Amino acid sequence: MRSANTDSAAFPGGRAWDHVDWPIVHRRVRGLQIRIAKATRDQDWRRVKALQRFLVNSYSAKALAVKRVSENDGKRTPGVDGEIWSTPEAKGRAIQRLDSRGLRPQPLRRVYIPKRGSTTKKRPLGIPVMIDRAQQALHLQGLEPVAETQADPHSYGFRRGRGVQDAIARVFNLLARRVSASWILEGDIRGCFDNFRHGWLEGHIPMETKVLSCQMLCLVNANLAECLDGGAS
Repeated sequence: MRSANTDSAAFPGGRAWDHVDWPIVHRRVRGLQIRIAKATRDQDWRRVKALQRFLVNSYSAKALAVKRVSENDGKRTPGVDGEIWSTPEAKGRAIQRLDSRGLRPQPLRRVYIPKRGSTTKKRPLGIPVMIDRAQQALHLQGLEPVAETQADPHSYGFRRGRGVQDAIARVFNLLARRVSASWILEGDIRGCFDNFRHGWLEGHIPMETKVLSCQMLCLVNANLAECLDGGAS
């Protein structure tokens, strides 16, 4: 297997951000994701982890992660360190900083935003610093092929290339039959993500355990801060 840092053809001129060859970057990341999906389908978990490690250490994946968090809707919203990546120089430096060695996620910045459906109530929102967002986006590239390969073919929430229209079409196809169900039941699991055991997650999510543990610790601290806020109010 080639060294993870040999994809320099996409970064001419000293890997300057303005000269990144994005078609090459997308093609290389997509190719590795396809290989991860095939290894997942074959249940070759050793190969899955090896390919994920190769992917998250590549410059192409790091560049895409930085691009995602520095060009989305939250690009002007800083975390607790006040840092945003608004210049090509800052984005180029961010690529060099993306490394799981010595990873220590910073606390979330707590803000309150209006709660959907209410004009008076607000809900807390934790905002990570830019480098932590980029780490999440980086490792998502390795996890997504696994999730998409194993996911229910009829789930549509938070799935790439799927949306509300697909869910509506599926519901229509099920209910338009003569023998279709007469009732639709809507359910919600209370505190679903709050009650997952961390040990179970570490044992079942195929990614670098250290990175996963750091991200979960960050979420625990955020939930603790939310509880303290609630108790102080």
